[in-house]
Amino acid sequence: MRKVSRIYLLLISFCLFAATAVVKAQDKNQFAPIQTAVPSLSIAPDARGGAMGDNGVSTTPDVNSQYWNPAKYAFNYSKAGVSLSYTPWLRKLVNDVALVNLAGYYKIGDSDLQAIGASVRYFSLGEISDSEYMGQGGSGVTLNPYEMAVDASYSRKLSENFSMAVALRYIRSDLGADSRSDGQTAGNAFAADIAGYLEKYVILGNSECLWSFGFNASNIGSKISFDGGETSRFLPAKLTVGTGLLYPIDDYNRIGAYLDISKYLVPNYPTKGDKNPDETDEEFQKRLEDYRSLSSISGIFKSFGDNPNGFKGELQEIMASIGLEYSYNEQFFVRGGYYYENKNMGNRQYFSVGAGFRMSVFQLDAAYLVSTVQSNPLDQTLRFSLSFDMDGIRNLFR
Repeated sequence: MRKVSRIYLLLISFCLFAATAVVKAQDKNQFAPIQTAVPSLSIAPDARGGAMGDNGVSTTPDVNSQYWNPAKYAFNYSKAGVSLSYTPWLRKLVNDVALVNLAGYYKIGDSDLQAIGASVRYFSLGEISDSEYMGQGGSGVTLNPYEMAVDASYSRKLSENFSMAVALRYIRSDLGADSRSDGQTAGNAFAADIAGYLEKYVILGNSECLWSFGFNASNIGSKISFDGGETSRFLPAKLTVGTGLLYPIDDYNRIGAYLDISKYLVPNYPTKGDKNPDETDEEFQKRLEDYRSLSSISGIFKSFGDNPNGFKGELQEIMASIGLEYSYNEQFFVRGGYYYENKNMGNRQYFSVGAGFRMSVFQLDAAYLVSTVQSNPLDQTLRFSLSFDMDGIRNLFR
């Protein structure tokens, strides 16, 4: 295996996903997590969504909707907003890995029907000493791998209650290629999101509640290569569907409950004998070549029926998150949530909690993750978000 691939698998896939899995010996044949490139695209960047169990496709609109569901921007009350989020990642293992995300939106025109959004995310893997390049009298090469994405979205209300959006994204993953001489290159890719959001007031008892529904098909696009196009890997394309209900307790207190269901739109990486114990080397190589030649669109359709464990395995690929949010006078927020992923697909299972405080100009949010499985390097992960309301800032100078 080439060095960059080894760095990628050990430092990214292991730390973010596979390290959470504690699989018993009798379950090893069923352990088949989805393998993708640029896994940092699946990290929730903001503290509000992170505090609710990585939940956000149907929550009430906010400045960080670009990641969860850009269609929500058309329903924002404020004219514009911007947010900066910071996540010091994997602090139980290292001290120089972090995710930084800058997001914002602007409502177009006076009709309040459409909005544009944008975000920039940068995931730094710190410094890695590549001992393989140590020579006689040499000091080796220090790699500075990173992953980043830049995207822009357009959302529009198609009716009083429903909006849709499309987002275009440029992705770059540089695993230290600029410091290397083994033919490896930085990977570049393009992707798009297609999202929708519906909100409607319904009567529950004597209260008028806000019911919401959302979906987002994210990271649908090209594959990415780190060897000049000889081999390509799938992006973490994912379909997320969610619903929620915001219930007014009284004039000052509200509570919202939200449920997200998601699935990666990526085919399973073949392993020898996973479908036929008597499979020959030639038969396996043919399956492997077919997998590598799949386009990203063909991979989406294949992902719904290729799990080596059959229909049971397909159900295990579904991830779920539940989020709760309490607010007092739209100024103070307390949040909690739970995220579940089957142990055979990665075993990410954790609670999260958080709080937020809003003034007329800014909002500060924080989130904290508590793992429910052993040996999870994501345990005790913090997220921070600082958001600014442009309407509030403008009113200060009037």
